[in-house]
Amino acid sequence: QVQLVESGGGSVQAGGPLRLSCSAHGYTGSFDWMGRLRQAPGKEREGVAAIYTGTGSTRYADSVQGRSTISQANSKKAVTLQMNNLKPEDTAVYYCVSAPFIKLPWYNPSAYNYWGQGTQVTVSS
Repeated sequence: QVQLVESGGGSVQAGGPLRLSCSAHGYTGSFDWMGRLRQAPGKEREGVAAIYTGTGSTRYADSVQGRSTISQANSKKAVTLQMNNLKPEDTAVYYCVSAPFIKLPWYNPSAYNYWGQGTQVTVSS
């Protein structure tokens, strides 16, 4: 059974950094895509960042572009999202996601087969 184990998150001051890590366990194959989605209170889930593990190509939501970096470990079953200059609107539950392949846009929650348990990120001003 595939498990995405997440670490990081918590409470952060606006303007500060945050690192979210995720590693996949129990899967003998490889994931083409790994990434992070988030859900803020009263809002739908949205894509934050993703990485195509085959080439290392990355994708970012406009809202985090330029202040976030997603990277993968050598195993291609672990990713880290580094976010800088956090804003109160970044407050959300962040989910690690992965898929052997995707047929929908990377930012579409329905594109992913596997989800982590989610980790709360709260940014205070």
